[in-house]
Amino acid sequence: MRRNFLEYNSKMSEQKSILIIYTGGTIGMKENPETGALAPFNFEQILNEVPELRKFGFNLDTLSFSPLVDSSDITPDFWVALVEIIQQKYDQYNGFVILHGTDTMSFTASALSFMLENLSKPVVLTGSQLPIGKIRTDGKENLISATEIAAATSNNQPLVPEVTVFFENQLFRGNRTTKHNAEHFNAFRSDNYLPLAQAGISIKYNFANIHYPAKMLPLRVHTKLSADIAVLKLFPGITPQAVDAVLATSNIKAVILETFGSGNASTSPWFLKRIKDAIDKGILVLNVSQCKAGGVDMDKYENGIKLKEIGVASGCDITFEAAVAKLMFLIGNGFQGEELKQKVSKSISGEITC
Repeated sequence: MRRNFLEYNSKMSEQKSILIIYTGGTIGMKENPETGALAPFNFEQILNEVPELRKFGFNLDTLSFSPLVDSSDITPDFWVALVEIIQQKYDQYNGFVILHGTDTMSFTASALSFMLENLSKPVVLTGSQLPIGKIRTDGKENLISATEIAAATSNNQPLVPEVTVFFENQLFRGNRTTKHNAEHFNAFRSDNYLPLAQAGISIKYNFANIHYPAKMLPLRVHTKLSADIAVLKLFPGITPQAVDAVLATSNIKAVILETFGSGNASTSPWFLKRIKDAIDKGILVLNVSQCKAGGVDMDKYENGIKLKEIGVASGCDITFEAAVAKLMFLIGNGFQGEELKQKVSKSISGEITC
């Protein structure tokens, strides 16, 4: 893997402009010296908190959500607001850094990757496990490196023109990430796709894995999302009543079926009948593995073959977070039936490899 990484010292100029968007989350917290409680600080003073940013020598603007949003309260409406900001500011800045709570960062990164069509500028999400006001914070390093990556160019072209997540020295494709650790600084992983860059003494970019647009097209923003989906996570001993409770959810148009291993599920007649009945009613059932690494292969075992035979769609090696965002995006844009099934199993923005 290391041979694929190339060291690149990007040139920074005073003409570069980066917009830092603070949505909420741990990184923007500071301890009140009187009470000891953590509270958001005025993010317009970010240069006072992280003076190292001044050394880059380019224009740095900040924008804060009001009110700030805890990442556990993220909704599709939040994603719409975020992409509308990027759309409005797109021509004014070379890149964007989004500071976001870690709990749902992978969901947001996935959603943005679908909603920002023809993206040709960096959109880097980052955050921290410790508030930026803490002495041992990881927030400063994450913010500094994310900002440098957002401004990095070669021949006036961005080095990483896609939606990414930077955390603990690694840059990942956003729709390939999942949060795997709530205590350590290396909070995110991308088990099915190599990092796009690694930050050490210098930043080394994996150019072969970065998506570069074949031709420059105007940014197209999609704001129609549908939350008419449900999740059925399998476990040994799951009952018909539990399955019925999910499949009977009103107005659902798709169900994410979290299966075992490479996409396997029970072959009990009652289970297969319920899944087939849902599909016959027009509900898409998407097979997503509970495993974090690897993916769905419904031709490998008899259990998976039976799911394929009744019409279950393959999620390939998609993450759960990307599956949620992708279905919301596709259903919101009017796809249904066989067309939806075909679309969901094909890559839209590098989220799957089938």
